[in-house]
This record gives sequence, structure tokens and C-alpha cells, in this order.
Amino acid sequence: MINCIIVDDEPLAAALLEKHISRIDHLKLAGKAEHAMEAYQLLQTKSVDLMFLDIQMPHLTGIEFLKSLTRKPPTIFTTAYRDFAIEGFELEAVDYLLKPVTFERFFKSVERVLRHRTDSREDFIIIKTEGMSRKVLIQEIVYFESHGNDIKIVLISNETLISKRTITDMESVLSGKGFVRIHRSFMINSQFVTAFNNHEVLLGSYHIPVGRSYKSEFDAFVARVSKGSI
Repeated sequence: MINCIIVDDEPLAAALLEKHISRIDHLKLAGKAEHAMEAYQLLQTKSVDLMFLDIQMPHLTGIEFLKSLTRKPPTIFTTAYRDFAIEGFELEAVDYLLKPVTFERFFKSVERVLRHRTDSREDFIIIKTEGMSRKVLIQEIVYFESHGNDIKIVLISNETLISKRTITDMESVLSGKGFVRIHRSFMINSQFVTAFNNHEVLLGSYHIPVGRSYKSEFDAFVARVSKGSI
């Protein structure tokens, strides 16, 4: 889901964009603003993945507003004038839409955003191992195991990596990415679970013990499995 905002002082233009947004399942309207200061407040209080930004607005133009932002969300300019196109693209705008914005043109612009998000979806961590910094795809990690003062990382390819990290460190880095700490020495990727009981979890041919002190984490994991939400 892409949270977006509309920044436009023209009610009819904003209403048309809102209608277009409602027709695309992956878009969710997080808020509307009529000028730069209202837009700034939205950016401070909302999680914004995409901004539809008018150029000709009171107080600050859309271009001036975007230039003023330290963290710029992906932005699609909307305007009745062609004159600002070059400057808009210099600000690395996703697109530049001329009013009145047709749904066909709007959809092509949003499709560009969706395609970029898909291309950027690859998630990875950097692990130092054997004197090298290595990129490891998160979806290829089966489990982590404490290994003396190091950590052992077992991959879906059965390859094992040793790195000077801790499970607690990796637990923090991978929070919310489907990994579950079920033992003082083990953290598993829940996507690879094939079976479990109160004492162990099976990840294919790997048998991982469940630690007593991690019973609450394990119970939460079981509850998610029961709801089909791991």
C-alpha cells in the first residue's frame, strides 16, 4: 500500500486526483493540503510514500516547497503550465502531469512508482565474513545460531557463514521481517518452518530447540501460524 497526499489549492483539481487515487487498490490517501505549510505538517505527522504536488500555490510554489525539504518523498508534480517541467525533473520528480489530469495519464505515472518499489524490494544485510563484507539476501537466511563469540548464519543453499555479530544485534536489525527468537542461541526465519511442537521447530531438515525463557515469543509465533499470518 502506498500512502499518498495531495497538495493543491484548487478544490476541483484536488477532487479529481482523489477520485483517481480511489480507483487504484495500491494507493491510500493519507491527507490533503491547500498550501506548503499544511503539506509540511502532513509530512511531519503522516507516513508519506508519494506526494502529488501542485506548482502554482500561494506563499510557496510547489518547486520552492520541494527544494526546502531535507527528506523529499517521491513526488509527482501536477500543474496547468508546461514551463516548469525541466525544473521539476531537475528535482528528480517521478513525473510531471498537466491538468486536467486524465486517469490514463495518472495511472501510467503511478505505475512508474509501483515498478520502482518492486525493483527496490530486494532486502538484504551486510555481513563481514572471512575478511570480506558480503551482501546476504534476507529471504535466503534460514536461521541464526550463536557460535562461541560469533554468529552462524545458515542459508537456504545449506551454506554456512560465520560473522562477528550477535543474535541480539541481528534481532534488532531484522525486527518485523519474519524472524523469531525461540532460544537463547537461535533465531529462525518463520517462512521456512515446516513443523513444530512445544519443544522444537523444524525448518526442513533442521531441528531447532525451543528455549523455556522464550516461551512467550514462541506462543506468539504459534498464534500467528494459526491465523496464517507468518
